[in-house]
Amino acid sequence: MRTLLRPAIVLFLVLTVITGLIYPLVVTAIAQVLFPQQANGSLIVKNGQAVGSKLIGQPFDNPKYFWGRPSATGPFPYNAAASSGSNLGPTNPALTDAVKARLNTLKAADSTNTQPVPVDLVTTSASGLDPHISPAAAAYQVTRVARARGLDESAVRQLVAQYTEGRDLGVLGEPRVNVLELNLALDGLK
Repeated sequence: MRTLLRPAIVLFLVLTVITGLIYPLVVTAIAQVLFPQQANGSLIVKNGQAVGSKLIGQPFDNPKYFWGRPSATGPFPYNAAASSGSNLGPTNPALTDAVKARLNTLKAADSTNTQPVPVDLVTTSASGLDPHISPAAAAYQVTRVARARGLDESAVRQLVAQYTEGRDLGVLGEPRVNVLELNLALDGLK
């Protein structure tokens, strides 16, 4: 029995050191050298302070800002510790009520807007943390944001176009706008 137990314990300790210490340290070091921005959370820094991440949305409800996709996380929006979808199906009355409430909020913020509301402004993403909206969702909000800031709509549209990201590698995903980056750029205008 002893002849089997000693090698098993030694192997356990060696593999623990390799997979629990050496491997994570090597991967972390490589990530810090090759991808430091991503390895540190893709943080957005303004005036020396981290104001958010490119990867996690933030709640905006002031009319002078672009609003992101709604979050289904609780107890507060964009809570990374509670990332998940709402799991409400299309026939669930709770989903219908939530979408209607979001539509009413959007209409109340800009009652003159007669454009169709893009679906990503009234439905949550799978993670509940989505930092992006579609270019259509940004375009829907241009008039409200320009009016609230006293800016010309064309300047705001130009900023949206500037912050619209294309498809990854030219074919993957959809064009999108990072709401936090766009709002920070707006703050830089006025």
